[in-house]
Amino acid sequence: MNKVIKQPTNRLIKYVLATLGLISLFLGIIGVFLPLLPTTPFLLLSAALFMKSSTRLYNWLMNHKYLGKHLKNYLLHKTISKKSKISALSLLWLAILATIIIIIDKLIIKILLLVIAIAVTIHILSFKSITKE
Repeated sequence: MNKVIKQPTNRLIKYVLATLGLISLFLGIIGVFLPLLPTTPFLLLSAALFMKSSTRLYNWLMNHKYLGKHLKNYLLHKTISKKSKISALSLLWLAILATIIIIIDKLIIKILLLVIAIAVTIHILSFKSITKE
């Protein structure tokens, strides 16, 4: 993470990248509450875009009280905390099952949602867990 990344010299490109980073960050934060919207990829994209556009925004994100520790664990150690796994999987299955039971009528869509939930569960569980946060 201490690599020196060459930032573009064109101010317009920097502003575009920073704006895209903020949009990605916003989507990542929404993803905390909406299980079908992936949080980590959006946060990683934000970090990459901020790295290219704004050292200040990048440092803010990486040192954020809540988001920074998760990003650092993922980037440095390829780990997800047990607490984060439990929260993510609980919200995922609560949302999927509620959607299947209450909202969706078509069987094929219900099956598709279950397949997505199973795939996301397997993906999350494939990462090593850390107990210390």
